[in-house]
Amino acid sequence: MLKKLMLGVLGLVILVVGIILVRTFTYGGSPVGGRVDLPAAPDISAESAAQHLAEAIRFKTVTLSGGDPRPGQEGAWLALQDWLVETYPAAHAAMTRETVPGTLTLLYTWQGSDPSLKPLLLMAHQDVVPVNIGTEGDWTGAPFAGEIIDGYVYGRGAIDDKGNLIGLMEAAEGLAASGFQPKRTVMFMFGHDEEVLGSGAQAGIALLKSRGVEPEMALDEGFMVIDPSPITGKSMAFVGVSEKGYITLKLTVVAAGGHSSQPPRNSADVALARAIVALDENQMPADFSRPPVSELFLASGQDMPFMQRMALANLWLFQGAVESSMAKVPAGNAMIRTTTAPTMLSGSAKENVLPQRAMAMVNFRIHPNDTPESVMAHVKDVTKDIEGLEIEIGGDGISSPASPVSPTDNRAYAVLASVAAEVGNGAPVAPALVIGATDSRYAAAITQNIYRFAPALMSPEDLTGFHGTNERISVENMARLSKGYAQVILGMDGPDS
Repeated sequence: MLKKLMLGVLGLVILVVGIILVRTFTYGGSPVGGRVDLPAAPDISAESAAQHLAEAIRFKTVTLSGGDPRPGQEGAWLALQDWLVETYPAAHAAMTRETVPGTLTLLYTWQGSDPSLKPLLLMAHQDVVPVNIGTEGDWTGAPFAGEIIDGYVYGRGAIDDKGNLIGLMEAAEGLAASGFQPKRTVMFMFGHDEEVLGSGAQAGIALLKSRGVEPEMALDEGFMVIDPSPITGKSMAFVGVSEKGYITLKLTVVAAGGHSSQPPRNSADVALARAIVALDENQMPADFSRPPVSELFLASGQDMPFMQRMALANLWLFQGAVESSMAKVPAGNAMIRTTTAPTMLSGSAKENVLPQRAMAMVNFRIHPNDTPESVMAHVKDVTKDIEGLEIEIGGDGISSPASPVSPTDNRAYAVLASVAAEVGNGAPVAPALVIGATDSRYAAAITQNIYRFAPALMSPEDLTGFHGTNERISVENMARLSKGYAQVILGMDGPDS
């Protein structure tokens, strides 16, 4: 009897191991979405594109808060826009340009010959974040000098987002100069204040909606080809198919206050601290079963180390371990769940006075699996036993859901995936979740096909300059951007998917 039982257990173990191995060896391999044959792009000089970016960086289009630039401070934007006209004559002869009413956001239209085709909307933004005071001397090239040093263009906006803006204009100039006439109308929208909530792009999208414009695709900044990828350790391209939403909740505890020599056991600060710890220890749930996370791992499966691939191929057994491992890495944790980030704390004005009001601001970046309402419900549930706690929306009442997840089974994604694979020399292409915010989130009002990708190849070291010191982009990447955007325009110049 014991022998039969042991044989049965052994058989079950062999079956389970067999299932695990079969699922592991068959996991991934097939690309997500289709691919297309890309038309040849016109020759575009990398050196010229890099020099033009260097010149664009010298216009200090810095935004600090909503409403920037203030009246009378528009000079840098207007000068940049005049420079675009002078620098790209063929593009401006081929397209019409308008300024979105009430903004400094630019809208270009390159009229196509086939009105039955939905237009292509390509987006970038003119503004940049400031440089932290006192860090200017830490730059290899001065932040607004637009210097080219050892094959890199240095300066604020090189990556975010003047590099993309110049890449788009280089593509348009090259195509127009070559005599290209699009069948599909091509539109460029260059927001003026993306870094401070993007009211210009919001107004621009509203204008297009009022005109009945429904793009076949909207493309904005977001991901690129990363070498090496933190997921596989090899080159890998990411195409953003969704971006996270945003909400900040204000947690407040009201108490009697008083002298610190006679503290109660549950002061306002202590109760607030318990609430923050409860939220930190009870994170929003992770979900590996739905796009874009499920497709991201599937697309990268064949390039993963064996043990990592085995775990992801068999989440029915290893999900807890996978979630625990990813949660330890901030970028990985942000990819799989709504993140919880206490950011501001306030209490007493003096060290020997108990606060009458203790307050914390907690910022949540909302995963597509969640909503602002589900975040609020989660916070209330986790903190329901904390006496005297009040919860309300903070941060000027700003709240936005995650953007819808765009499809990967259409021509738009196939074109982007093909461009990405070429930039990455055959690297796998995966749909992914953008954890920040872009102007493209507003485009959900006029199209379901919204993607966030720039045809560039960057290392993790290159990306450290994003909003930081020594922001830079290589001259070679300016060639990739210019050619890649031209290929997107050419690749989309056919029947709607």
